[in-house]
Amino acid sequence: MSSRNGRLEERMSPDDLGETTDRIDTRPRLRRTHRGARPRRRRDHDPRGMRRHVPDRPDATRRARHAPGLGPVTGRLGRVCRVVAALLTAVSCQSAPARAAPPRPSAERAPEVVTWAASADRRGEGTADRGYRLIVHTSVGGTGLRVRVTNAFGDRPLTLDSAYAGLRGRGAALRPGSNRRLTFGGARRVTVPAGAVAWSDPLPGAWPAGSDLAVSLHTPDAAGPATGHGLALQTSYTGRGDHTAEDSARSWGQTTGSWWYLDAVSVRPSRAGTGAVVALGDSLTDGWASTSDRNHRWPDYLARRLDTAHASVQGVADEGISGNKVLADGAGPSALHRLDRDVLSLPGVRTVVLFEGINDVKAHTGVSAQDLIAGYRRIAQRVHAAGKCVVAATLGPFEGWPEWDPAADAVRREVNRYIRAGGDFDAVTDFDRTLRSPDDSARLRPSLDGGDHLHPNDKGMRALADTVDIAGLRC
Repeated sequence: MSSRNGRLEERMSPDDLGETTDRIDTRPRLRRTHRGARPRRRRDHDPRGMRRHVPDRPDATRRARHAPGLGPVTGRLGRVCRVVAALLTAVSCQSAPARAAPPRPSAERAPEVVTWAASADRRGEGTADRGYRLIVHTSVGGTGLRVRVTNAFGDRPLTLDSAYAGLRGRGAALRPGSNRRLTFGGARRVTVPAGAVAWSDPLPGAWPAGSDLAVSLHTPDAAGPATGHGLALQTSYTGRGDHTAEDSARSWGQTTGSWWYLDAVSVRPSRAGTGAVVALGDSLTDGWASTSDRNHRWPDYLARRLDTAHASVQGVADEGISGNKVLADGAGPSALHRLDRDVLSLPGVRTVVLFEGINDVKAHTGVSAQDLIAGYRRIAQRVHAAGKCVVAATLGPFEGWPEWDPAADAVRREVNRYIRAGGDFDAVTDFDRTLRSPDDSARLRPSLDGGDHLHPNDKGMRALADTVDIAGLRC
């Protein structure tokens, strides 16, 4: 059935007869009422504002249409009656009951959602005829996988003449048969202008959640400033020449601890309404002091929690840069300057977890609590203007770190009081309470200390992820 201009039209095919009994109810409908119920309000207009006739006594109208002398039954009821008669005739002429048609798939498609991301920064000089096999760990699974390549910090166009994506087996080797060519606008070759990014076309097939994806890229003539993410805490592989289509590890004899020219991956989840969360932060979000090649950053632990809980938010993007600040550029553009590219441009983002500011505090550049609070407010305003929510995290203690002093700690505590008040945010997560020692609130809890009195170890990273209220991420 389809609706056109407020009228219901039926189009029946011979195959529809098998499911007619599921769609047509010939029993009389009884109007249930109870004492104190309000009478239903008549609706004399359809949603388009066109006036329509609503009979006061539908039962009387139904009897009138069946009254003798009024001619044959017409309209929708007539079509229904003819269908029922045809069905009864068909049933009487066969020994076995008609088989119901399979359910029709839903027309609603899940929107695209980021499954992995890493903030871009300048990464030395580009190298010509270089291949990169980059290993990244997905959060949400789905179909139609796409990757985003970046030349955000280049000063000239970047050409990639071959790109593939597949599932990693072991080391640089891929699972046989999983490696598939990526195209960009239908072409195998893409040239990304300086300062720009480019999304690939979607790849067919299903890509599982929580898996190691290998994205292989080849640059024939790269030169000038390269773009990538420095602290990957993940071993990736490089080699001379184009071996992107190969499953084996034979030609990938060198390793790298950075991600080159790649900053995001997306999929279409199987469930409609699935969203993503972005962790915007510094080295504590980037995973400093967590174990390499184990995906033990706190956003990784959060992704596993969300998957286990079957939450409506499944995608997780880790947009941490070690040394990054809220207000000033330095180790990468400031959080304010990279917000659009690293956060708001990612598909399917529902909520941003803002956990940043300790570098502004400990750098002794004269940043006050009010300066940092003003930066938080600008971030919250821009995220809200984009239709997304903000969860703010309090700043953890760092006494014992070389830059600590009472003045810096006083700024941190004042900023945390502002965050806990929650006036500018949709929710608050208290990482400071999770990390601080019960014996000294200026110090990290010893069991969570990664060794430098600022960065949590693996256990501390997991504790941070466990602190996040999953319900608060649904926005």
